Amino acid sequence: MTLVGESSDRLNVGVTLWLASELMFFSGLFAGYFTLRAANSPWPPADVHLDITRGALSTAVLVLSSVTLWMADRAGGRGSSSKRRWLVLTLLLGGAFLTNQILEYSRLGFSASSSSFAAMFYLMTGFHGLHVFAGLVLITFVSAAAFTGRDNDERTQAVVSYYWHFVDVVWIALFTTLYVVT
Repeated sequence: MTLVGESSDRLNVGVTLWLASELMFFSGLFAGYFTLRAANSPWPPADVHLDITRGALSTAVLVLSSVTLWMADRAGGRGSSSKRRWLVLTLLLGGAFLTNQILEYSRLGFSASSSSFAAMFYLMTGFHGLHVFAGLVLITFVSAAAFTGRDNDERTQAVVSYYWHFVDVVWIALFTTLYVVT
């Protein structure tokens, strides 16, 4: 999906700057994480036990939500029942991701004040969770328009899709860093 229209150049620049600022924000979090990792041993502390299976399942759910949003983009067309179904599925998958994150938080044996690792874990995954929530709000607006017959123009859909896919890529980096590499 491309950003098209008379103001597409400005919109392209705006979306690019917005996502670049988000990239810098998360890059700062990763820089803080790796700085603390270099200064602390052992990393993570011995009392930290993350469920890699749960994290991998969350990752699969979020990646699948990108696929369903892509399918909604491809379904297109005003009043398309297929588009509406794909959007609802995307919302359900995104909601499942957030629900799983909340459940994981409730079962972790550490708090944000337990260690540097714990602080960064909650900070990084918490901000990512806020971004997922914001993405779900955006997708809800796109869905509401699709259900009421006031379907969004391609530019709106593209901006929401770019944001959602960006959030998914950030999660893959977070999962790899926090669960796999640690």
